[in-house]
Amino acid sequence: MPTYAVRAPLARWLQLEAERAHTDLGRYRLLDVGCGQKPYLPFFEAYVSEYVGLDFAEGPHADVVGPIEGLPFPDASFDVVLCTQVLEHAHDPVQAVRELYRVTRPGGHVLLSTHGVMVYHPNPVDYWRWTHEGLDHLFRGVGDWASVTVTAGSGTTACVAMLVAIYLDHTLRRARLRFLRRPLIGSLNRVAAALDGSHGLLREPRAGTIAANYNVVAVRAP
Repeated sequence: MPTYAVRAPLARWLQLEAERAHTDLGRYRLLDVGCGQKPYLPFFEAYVSEYVGLDFAEGPHADVVGPIEGLPFPDASFDVVLCTQVLEHAHDPVQAVRELYRVTRPGGHVLLSTHGVMVYHPNPVDYWRWTHEGLDHLFRGVGDWASVTVTAGSGTTACVAMLVAIYLDHTLRRARLRFLRRPLIGSLNRVAAALDGSHGLLREPRAGTIAANYNVVAVRAP
């Protein structure tokens, strides 16, 4: 998988946060902003009383249609608000996070992920890339949070490997060498993960590093 550096750590993080939210909140009502096909529902379904999917356009999995900058729900409607890989497409990220805060009840959790480094992917638009400090600044500027924690999904080597894998995948497809994609990209991902795992300087955000994705856990103040 060319985007393994984003997808695998994101799945692990969401599984942990789904369980942690249950420990903190009991059974919870969840809003999935930008739900798409609800790929992460299996991580949450054992813990939720209701799972509401919102997307910007009608689709078979969207329960509600609306923009992230104007969520069509009353204040404090949800215990957990999930927003994966949407912020980079938002017209107004400040208003988007303000809306995530507004619909989260006091004590509730916002779980958001977005790209640090990624190829341009207009779907339908692609506006933003982030650093860990930028996301922390964005969240703290729009709400009264008990805590905001921003972590890198994976390290620098995994991010570089992801970019190489994306273009290697494209090249092998065009060269009709698709049978090489899985072994080559799989090996690249394994080597990158091993290097990041053995070198803390590559794993954590600091001057000179890059990250494919960032994960934000923001807990609204009671």
